[in-house]
Amino acid sequence: MRKLQYVFMVLAALCFAVPVFAQSGSAAIDMAPVGVGLGMGLAAGLCGLGQGRAVGSTTEALARNPGTRAGLLMFMVIGLAFIESLTLFTFAMIIIKVK
Repeated sequence: MRKLQYVFMVLAALCFAVPVFAQSGSAAIDMAPVGVGLGMGLAAGLCGLGQGRAVGSTTEALARNPGTRAGLLMFMVIGLAFIESLTLFTFAMIIIKVK
């Protein structure tokens, strides 16, 4: 938890240090690639965690009651499609924003 706190403090310092460069008369720093990288990384990583939990819960449910295989697999596939669509929507929004 302490390391996470240090990471957030460094990120805050970097965000507040950007206006310092505004007085030099140079062009503004384009932070869009940083946002794109963070957004896509968070979306992909968290969707991966969600998919892992969904599959893990489904396999645990199948181990407890193998008779519900058809219903569980159908709901799992639909759930995985919805989770994956979140990553694809994030990717589409990032592509639209960058162009």
